[in-house]
Amino acid sequence: MPRVGGDQALAVYQELRIRPDATFDEVADRFELSAEERERCRDELATLGLTEPGEPAEDRAAESTGKPAEESAGPGAPRQGVPTVVDPDVALLRLLRRERDRLQERLAATSRTHTALEALAGPFLRAGATPRAEIEVEIVDVPGLARRSLADLMDSVRTAASFMHTGSVRREEMGAELAQDRLWADRGVRVRAMYSRRAASVPEMAQHLEERTAVGVEIRLSSVIPMNMVLADENFAMLPTDPYDPASPAILARGPGLVRSYLALYEYCWTAAAPYGQEDPAEKGGDGLSEQQRAALLMLASGIKDEQIARNLGVSLRTVSRLLSEVMQELGAASRFEAGVKAARLGLLDNEGTDRGL
Repeated sequence: MPRVGGDQALAVYQELRIRPDATFDEVADRFELSAEERERCRDELATLGLTEPGEPAEDRAAESTGKPAEESAGPGAPRQGVPTVVDPDVALLRLLRRERDRLQERLAATSRTHTALEALAGPFLRAGATPRAEIEVEIVDVPGLARRSLADLMDSVRTAASFMHTGSVRREEMGAELAQDRLWADRGVRVRAMYSRRAASVPEMAQHLEERTAVGVEIRLSSVIPMNMVLADENFAMLPTDPYDPASPAILARGPGLVRSYLALYEYCWTAAAPYGQEDPAEKGGDGLSEQQRAALLMLASGIKDEQIARNLGVSLRTVSRLLSEVMQELGAASRFEAGVKAARLGLLDNEGTDRGL
């Protein structure tokens, strides 16, 4: 009898398939498993979906005979404790389906948030929706005017300013941004900023982030930044009308009743991002996949097209094809579907279940 945990579970599973009428404890006794070993095997087979607990003997007997439980018991009645053994291919498909459902639920929730953000401005622009003293929304399609409005409001920040950037900061704007950081630091304002890993990989940008961090700005990096966003004091928000087009007209929103919704989205992205300097962007996870490869794999498994993956990651279609080819090679998969199956089997699609979430 193998003494390694995984081998023991395999041996028990094979014996259960050979002896469909045997109970788990009977098979465990045959292999002389200790109490700890049999519980470990039982848990492993159940977690993999290879065994399911059988119905109580009296319930199964009554169901098969159509008689009350007390009249159904007899020499031919089903034995209590006999588990249901599931074929490996069925268990694998169930696991993949379950992981895909969970992933689609999370992505659907994110999609609903984006849809709500795009739709929020319209109702509040109509007269009488909400008193202007509480909420004000303005659509600005002149870039210069949007920048001036932003500059005026940044000067009045009292407690906190939060930024989300899909790209790099322009070279000519770095000095002014650093000067503003120093002013806020002197006034005790908390400043946070999120950038994409791709932008942070540019040497000049990396130097700028080092300088901002030295001043006291909290910086985090993520493989996917959904949109550009500026938040101030829970009372002001600035973001594009089209998250996929940074050049689209800007939404200027004032009033905590609306801005807190944007702040909730920011906090979600902030929690998922990694603190700057604590993780190498090129560092591989324990499974051999980089964070960018993992993000592409996660979106692929949810059914997102290559074009949308490219937009979400801020890369070209050619780069997406290369990333997915690298994922297939790393997983030893001959097709994208097979890569999804193997990723689900290895637990790579379960963000809550691993230390290597996106």
